[in-house]
Amino acid sequence: MKILVVDDEQDVKVLFEQRFRREMRSGEMEFAFAFSGEEALAYMQSHHQEAILILSDINMPGMSGLELLRRIKKEYEKPPPVVMMITAYGDADNYNNALQSGADDFLTKPVDFSALKEKLKTKMS
Repeated sequence: MKILVVDDEQDVKVLFEQRFRREMRSGEMEFAFAFSGEEALAYMQSHHQEAILILSDINMPGMSGLELLRRIKKEYEKPPPVVMMITAYGDADNYNNALQSGADDFLTKPVDFSALKEKLKTKMS
């Protein structure tokens, strides 16, 4: 499973590589990283829908995660990637906006990696 992680915080790459080391070594999961919404769209265009699951932060400078979500759902219909939104703000507005924009799931920071692994395994099944 190829997963695209979109977050403006650079240290997220190291964190995911540490937490998913076993899954990456076994080939069960492969991660790509984009540090802005614009970079994520460029990645998706140049790697024609390789990512079947996208984990995106909501609050980023430039294109927000919600705008990225709307663009992905509009431009990448087949096969539709699963998009899970991540935010430090677990308020009802962010949650509702994400779901109304087409998010498949919603996580709050700090990310509970045990729960995330379970969700990813469910999505893979």
